[in-house]
Amino acid sequence: MPLEIVQIPVLSDNYVYLAHDPATGATGVVDPAVHEPVLATLEKRGWRLSHILNTHHHPDHVGGNLALKAATGCQIVGPQADADRIPGIDVQLADGETWSLGGEEARIFDVPGHTKGHIAFWFAGSKALFCGDTLFALGCGRLFEGTPAQMWQSLSRLAALPDDTRIYCAHEYTESNARFAVTVEPGNAALNARYDAIRAARAKGQPTVPSLLGEEKATNPFLRPMSENLRATLGMMAADDVTVFAETRKRKDTFRG
Repeated sequence: MPLEIVQIPVLSDNYVYLAHDPATGATGVVDPAVHEPVLATLEKRGWRLSHILNTHHHPDHVGGNLALKAATGCQIVGPQADADRIPGIDVQLADGETWSLGGEEARIFDVPGHTKGHIAFWFAGSKALFCGDTLFALGCGRLFEGTPAQMWQSLSRLAALPDDTRIYCAHEYTESNARFAVTVEPGNAALNARYDAIRAARAKGQPTVPSLLGEEKATNPFLRPMSENLRATLGMMAADDVTVFAETRKRKDTFRG
């Protein structure tokens, strides 16, 4: 039985996720920026928090760790490569390891780039990828601590997962990402159609997350440095994929559209 996943909007644009295994009652919270909405949602559903799953150390992902641990006695799981910056960490996970939330097993990916110690949790049985700030709907995280080569390798590893994987990223950035994406790949019909759908959804206050990995591979410029349309727009037809990715990320960093 797949995980039951509940999306909790917090702060200005963050998403926190509850992942509940109906078979065992185990319940994890992914990247809790704050604790109050998490506790309120748990109480409403009658669930007991057993675990916190952290992808990386930024305060808008770990800010609720210690309060939730104090309130529930839950166990905190996070990246071995950045354990010293994960408040209250109990279990340190490294690339290629598996970890189970109740009866649901996750494969752990090291995905540095946004931060040096970022990980992602892939629950294959639930077709769910919790990828923090590495991969967004139509975007990717800024390179605060890593290099373009590291981030491209991280994204390439995630892109190799099945197309029906749902991308549970940590922010509602999709509309602004789309505004940028259409400037660098204007000839992508699938992207233009998706942009229309995103604007319609956001106008109604609807979330655009999760998205499907197959949809990201067809429309997300940060997964598409091989696109001839993208390369032509950037004037980089002969460049390697990392160089094209780096230029795309550089342009997004200064985009004001």
